Amino acid sequence: MAKTPTKEPTKAPSDEKINRRLIYGRRQGHRLHKKQARLVADLLPQVSPDLTASAPPQAWFDKPFSSYKLEIGFGGGEHLAARAAQNPDCGFIGCEPFINGVAKLLTVIADEGRDNIAVYQDDARNLLDALPDESLEAVYLLYPDPWPKTRHHKRRFVSAENLAAIHRVLRPDGMFFLASDIAEYIDWSLVQLARHGGFDWPVSSADDWRRPPPDWPGTRYEAKALAAGRKASYLRFIKS
Repeated sequence: MAKTPTKEPTKAPSDEKINRRLIYGRRQGHRLHKKQARLVADLLPQVSPDLTASAPPQAWFDKPFSSYKLEIGFGGGEHLAARAAQNPDCGFIGCEPFINGVAKLLTVIADEGRDNIAVYQDDARNLLDALPDESLEAVYLLYPDPWPKTRHHKRRFVSAENLAAIHRVLRPDGMFFLASDIAEYIDWSLVQLARHGGFDWPVSSADDWRRPPPDWPGTRYEAKALAAGRKASYLRFIKS
């Protein structure tokens, strides 16, 4: 039975212009290896979506696909690369500001000859703005930065503004998938989704969010979190 998170009273919309504060951390860690640096210089421009192009997301690939999916903050790209390999008829778009993670995914693209991955090395909100209505089959947000300090909560990706953008670009019955090992962030996200009101949460038992989907490829961060004893939650929402 489909359940919708309990709604809270909707606040009146603000007339203030939304201040797009920085919502991600550092851009680079250790120095890139020689091959990685070459791929960033040569391959990244080839697979980067042109946000000014007409007819996105089709225009961001060399050939058309039956559907398109987006992963926001793909880290090292393990999940995105696995999904792209499982679904060669689907175009996958990945957003990640951290260049070291981008370099790892570029290595997979080059080594495996993947032609169904586009990589945007910047703020995902820019890409969401460029997408037309109902253009995506799914949006993944896996282990986002929880920004645990109260004064930083406004930097969390799950927010009224971003949920509205995700809802707009998802096609009817499209999926928004959120995974996190931070219980407080999961609680926060459920409240935000309830306030939005445009997503159904089809759950029938606790296993529906305690266990990953059967075809789940996982991520490197997830493996570290589970090894450290932290439990992950897997939330699947459907655009209503």
